[in-house]
Amino acid sequence: MAIAVEHEKRRKEILEKALMVFTEDGFSDATFQKIADRCGITRTILYLYFKDKKEIFKYSIKQLLTSVEEGIKKIKSDNSLNSTEKITRILLGIMGLMEQNHQLLSVVLDYLMHPAKSSIDPETRLRRRTVRFRRILATLVMDGVKTGELKKVNIKTADDYLYSFIESAIFQITVLKRKNIDDLKNMTVFAVRQFSV
Repeated sequence: MAIAVEHEKRRKEILEKALMVFTEDGFSDATFQKIADRCGITRTILYLYFKDKKEIFKYSIKQLLTSVEEGIKKIKSDNSLNSTEKITRILLGIMGLMEQNHQLLSVVLDYLMHPAKSSIDPETRLRRRTVRFRRILATLVMDGVKTGELKKVNIKTADDYLYSFIESAIFQITVLKRKNIDDLKNMTVFAVRQFSV
């Protein structure tokens, strides 16, 4: 049992350090050797944990997204917040995380938009990565409408509208290279308030 725990602990450490390599060098320039060097291990040892660079990248991103998702679920289950506050905190939290990790966001977006040897189009790949998050937003809107905290709206339209702020943040950070998106955050707060009764 202790060996399995130690293996998982080392694996997690590798993923965290690999994420730094991907952020600094980008996906295409990050190598198995660079990751091994950053972790202070040999490539042979690294192969005991992961089969290739792509697998490390996917698991690194998954580990990061899992922690984000846990934060979102925590906000969603906080009964001291109303629907408007929950939606606002989730959107602003994600935008803040994108600002803090702007280099990594660019690497992830580039990876999703330019898949190596994939028959899946980029739009489908991006949509797959956002399904759970969009479902949480839609649920919060539905709950708010049911409790009378939010105006009666078309749930899909509201979900698309709210998610468009995340898409705008991605565009501003990755394409326009803005390090600060406070104006967009202010617009987001204003927009969410418009749903309140």
